[in-house]
Amino acid sequence: MNKTLVRQRRARKTRAKLAELKMVRLCIHRTNLHIYAQVISGCGTQVLAAASTLEADVRKDVPNGGNVAAAKLVGKLIAERAKSKGIEQVAFDRSGFCYHGRVQALADAARESGLKF
Repeated sequence: MNKTLVRQRRARKTRAKLAELKMVRLCIHRTNLHIYAQVISGCGTQVLAAASTLEADVRKDVPNGGNVAAAKLVGKLIAERAKSKGIEQVAFDRSGFCYHGRVQALADAARESGLKF
């Protein structure tokens, strides 16, 4: 078992629980260079809103996508896009990543911008 397989195993267990709830989820993925966030429908077939550090608007504000400042910006952006679609309540899917650093910064920024989870 390596680090990636252990993370994927944690993510699978979390997603199984969230699938039972049939709730809209805020799913994140992080790499060394970027962070991505998606709001996925309760059935898991549609992406309702998305934001990442690859977008041109985000890159001109924060040139380095692999830091806490970029994660906060993406969290704020995903919350605004979800609220514009009428989504207020989501389940947070951290994809097996530990809840600290960039993951925590994204979650806190989304909460401050009005998403409830």
